[in-house]
Amino acid sequence: MRAKMTAGMVGMGMIFDDTYRPFFESVARTGLYDRRFGDVDVQLVAVATKTGSRAARYLQQSADRIPAFENCLGDNAVQQMLQHRPTFACVATPDNRHFEAAREILEAGVHLLVEKPSVLSLSELDELTAIAERRGLLARVVYHKLLDPDHKKLRTLVADNVLQHVNNGYCSLLEPRQISGQQFSEWITGRNPGTYVAVHYIKLIDFTFGGRLKTVLCTGQRGLVGPRDGNTWDSCQLRLIYEYDDGREAAFDIHTSWVTPDNFPGYVEQEVQFRFDNGIWNGHSRKRGVELTVDQLTPLKLKNTINNHYNGSFLEPWGERSQRGYGIEVIDRFAREVAWVEHGGAAGERGQRLQQIRELTYADLAADRQVVAAIEAMERILEEQAAGRPDRVARYDGRTIQLF
Repeated sequence: MRAKMTAGMVGMGMIFDDTYRPFFESVARTGLYDRRFGDVDVQLVAVATKTGSRAARYLQQSADRIPAFENCLGDNAVQQMLQHRPTFACVATPDNRHFEAAREILEAGVHLLVEKPSVLSLSELDELTAIAERRGLLARVVYHKLLDPDHKKLRTLVADNVLQHVNNGYCSLLEPRQISGQQFSEWITGRNPGTYVAVHYIKLIDFTFGGRLKTVLCTGQRGLVGPRDGNTWDSCQLRLIYEYDDGREAAFDIHTSWVTPDNFPGYVEQEVQFRFDNGIWNGHSRKRGVELTVDQLTPLKLKNTINNHYNGSFLEPWGERSQRGYGIEVIDRFAREVAWVEHGGAAGERGQRLQQIRELTYADLAADRQVVAAIEAMERILEEQAAGRPDRVARYDGRTIQLF
């Protein structure tokens, strides 16, 4: 007899369409199978959104691809969703709305997967971590760039001591104006692109190189998305300084924006460079060898450089259409972790299985402390700059953040 897990979803915007939708449609056809936990059905049973309009459209369009689910809407949509008692729930809302939904999910005894950044402050992180520990639940964060094959190779070379002692790094992620002007326009006021996407590289740096975060600096530009003296940011430049066990330091600069012209040849510009004692890693996620030009379509409707690694859509040689990539893989991985905890052996050994997954720190909420510290410091520095107090510096001692 097949085991069954059910899922809830909070938020149904661009991220849902890019990654969660193809996961739930795929798993509705194939289920999950692993020798450790057997054959498990996974069904999306309820979705929580503000208005329910996107969920209603998706229900109409996907009747042949996914079983019907409950469309929960309004101010108490998350509570409505939780009444369907999902095994796990995923939160893919704007970053400043993660905490409340995540807290409700964990308090209800439901495993949690939350989009990056998990939360915006250390106090929120500590509260969620404590609830997950008390309730015996997984609380995981979507860091899909850790599953990018190029970043996996980087970490492999570092772990194998081929690349020795990072000295400094530069990362950039520049998104088009349609992101800030259209897709995110309903929530972008008062927000910044650093919190939204720099967190990808904060986690990559923190997880790949380790060390102790000690200093955060940040500045930004305004005037395109919102007023030039307001608190809505076009671009951000973040610097992180880490100290390592041998007393040496490394500095990392992360530049982000969401005002790149829409006719840019790629959907996003993504670049990383790290310098080591004995070498350099230089990766460009947009330029991976494929260029496309189609009359009347590129570079607006289609892009000249396309990312087939994140969530590529394909016609397989055997005739089946599929969508896969590291953006979908990270969700599949979480579902398998939940299946292992709940169906991987005797009930009396559940606690041991839970601990085994928690020790996989690439995604565990409890391992997110330095990432959240960097995010909170950036938010506070930008808030100071918007208030007319620029050039602040944040120091982090492992427990608290102080601004100078």
